[in-house]
Amino acid sequence: MTISADASTAKRLTARGAKTRARIVAAAAELMYVRGVGATTLDEVVAASGVSKSQLYHHFAGKEMLVRAVIDLTGERVMQRERDALSTVSTMAGLRRWRDALVQNNALRHGAYGCSLGSLASDVADQDEVARRTLHELFGAWQALLADALGRMREAGVLPPDAPVEQLATGLMGAVQGGYMLAQTAHNVAPMGTSIDMALAHIESLTVR
Repeated sequence: MTISADASTAKRLTARGAKTRARIVAAAAELMYVRGVGATTLDEVVAASGVSKSQLYHHFAGKEMLVRAVIDLTGERVMQRERDALSTVSTMAGLRRWRDALVQNNALRHGAYGCSLGSLASDVADQDEVARRTLHELFGAWQALLADALGRMREAGVLPPDAPVEQLATGLMGAVQGGYMLAQTAHNVAPMGTSIDMALAHIESLTVR
């Protein structure tokens, strides 16, 4: 799923070089999350990361390659968070705890910046096919975690044997991403909570009573 550097390049990095590269990518990820990809300049990344422009160009041929590295880093962070949150979910209560954590995390920013992956997708999907494919895979992996959780609910008898877990996961992912967008434009997480709640209400309506 990584798209920014091949294995041979990674092996050639010294420990100091790897630390510098990581600092550049982390600074770029923060700027692009808050400001957007298009509004973030390389000069701003240089200033935020505390490296020289020559160091930045040593690691990245241009902004496109830096954006791909940001997608890699953001994807790793999001997927680790979602694996931690969803890996043991097998009940409606577990799904609601996952929902509450997602909304509460966004509430800390008043909904201002939206989904870090969704924001990147909006900015680059039509400009960089490599980045688009990677983002597609990341969203697919996130949706698969939701489907796995719903599958465990089906296996536990919480959902009926014929519950369409893949379709339910698609709908739930749509509610999450749509909720992020509504929260971002409103600077208020209430619409996000409502959007996810509606998807969860549909899932709960299918539960075995």
